[in-house]
Amino acid sequence: MIELLQANMAPVMFTGLVLFLLLGFPVAFSLAACGLFFGWLGISLGLLHPSLLQALPLRLFGIMQNETLLAVPFFTFMGLILERSRMAEDLLDTIGQLFGPIRGGLAYAVILVGAMLAATTGVVAASVISMGLISLPIMLRYGYDRRLASGVIAASGTLAQIIPPSLVLIVLADQMGRSVGDFYKSAFVPGFLLTGLYVVYVFVVTLWKPDRAPALPKEARTVREEDDSAGLPSLLVLLLVSSAGAIAFARSRPAEMPTDEVIVLSLCIGAAIAFCLAVLNRLLRLGWLSRMAEQVTFVLIPPLALIFLVLGTIFLGMATPTEGGAMGAVGALAMAVARKRLSPALLKQAMDSTLKLSCFVIFILIGSTVFSLSFQAVDGPLWVSSLLSDLPGGQLGFLVVVNTLIFALAFFLDFFELAFIVIPLLAPVAEKLGIDLVWFGVLLAINIQTSFMHPPFGFALFYLRSVAPADDYVDTVSRRRVAKVTTGQIYRGAVPFVTIQIAMIALVIAFPGIISHGRSGETKIDAEKALEQLLAPPPPSGVEDPARRLEDALRGTGRSGE
Repeated sequence: MIELLQANMAPVMFTGLVLFLLLGFPVAFSLAACGLFFGWLGISLGLLHPSLLQALPLRLFGIMQNETLLAVPFFTFMGLILERSRMAEDLLDTIGQLFGPIRGGLAYAVILVGAMLAATTGVVAASVISMGLISLPIMLRYGYDRRLASGVIAASGTLAQIIPPSLVLIVLADQMGRSVGDFYKSAFVPGFLLTGLYVVYVFVVTLWKPDRAPALPKEARTVREEDDSAGLPSLLVLLLVSSAGAIAFARSRPAEMPTDEVIVLSLCIGAAIAFCLAVLNRLLRLGWLSRMAEQVTFVLIPPLALIFLVLGTIFLGMATPTEGGAMGAVGALAMAVARKRLSPALLKQAMDSTLKLSCFVIFILIGSTVFSLSFQAVDGPLWVSSLLSDLPGGQLGFLVVVNTLIFALAFFLDFFELAFIVIPLLAPVAEKLGIDLVWFGVLLAINIQTSFMHPPFGFALFYLRSVAPADDYVDTVSRRRVAKVTTGQIYRGAVPFVTIQIAMIALVIAFPGIISHGRSGETKIDAEKALEQLLAPPPPSGVEDPARRLEDALRGTGRSGE
């Protein structure tokens, strides 16, 4: 029995962790308890040296000294200040008025605001709860299908997991030992491509069943001109002028300027032109711009300026992600002060929530560190590598199996637990197969995003359920009785968006350049070679390459480069 346990210590340890989690113990304490117990057991059986656990204090101090993790409380605090200062309310009201005259206009507004909140807050709970409180009653008031309304709100809130400054990307970058800035740059295109897929889905629904997403009635469009028009022509002119300024800068840029810097600076110049024209129009009362054009400019430009302050400085190389998060927190406080919405109570709530989330992250990281110390000592990474590195199909087979595994685990684990438990086991195997870890990390971030949308355990669905009407109620504006939103309707509404996220994963695997856009290295998957490996006969049982075994052993001890 002891010999069997000695030979299979790694799988037994992993199974023990799964049992602890199924029993309902907190993840952080389950990880630490398993690590300490099996570390003691390994020492008792003579498998491990007693000095193993002496390395634990150094690892814990290393967590506390990790500057990358400082970005987590900064971005969390920034998002909570913006959410509590009602920036989301202003954005939803303005963009809802802008798109209100078209079918599905409110749904488009929720998706676009969700993307903007993702680029400023990075917190799913704040986005879903804000949009659920503000937009869901309006969508129900004007006859939106409950499944579509619930799905759009929940899915738009989860964009905060993939669009920078996502907390998921920070944690994945730390676990994979890569730059957070590289993760941000690589996730930008797939994040907004996923936003576009959501918009396409709503458009298809409005064509297929127009009654599910009607346009706002005329009396609900409050931002109108004296002649009762919507004032869209002047908004279009303002957009064309600012775009012309951005294009002129892009064409006159220095030849050596990188493409991502050109895009960031061009957008900033276009936004600055629009803001200056709107300020002049209001101060001098020139009448150039309509009320709609002014309101859209004054509501959209401050969040865009905050996005540049955070992401623009990171992309331009002017600040690290931690410094960008600090500037974002200060910028959010400045916006709240400018709107006269910052109060001691609001500040205390934001600081309390930031402290709770930061402690949650650190405790899980400490538990995973204790677990990984013992797991590595019993050759756990070699066991995982032997399971995954020889899968049929090479890189393609590995990616299919891993993404299926992550998708299944996301039914039961949230993104922090997946990032701290599973990702450290998968990253070395991916690197061994020649997969770029930044590309791999962003792909997994898209997959982990589905953990918020999975019925019945998706956290975004729980957040929406907490603010959706659980009973019939009388609407305060229309004075009509509105039916409640059931849990089943929320779950059914999430299914199409989970399907879109799965399609996005397949799209990224089929076209790796979606993530590798703007990066020097690019992951290439040879489909023909993968098919050959998939159809090739397996090697005779019992035959093992001694050279490969030596290489794996050296890689497991970290001495492969010596």
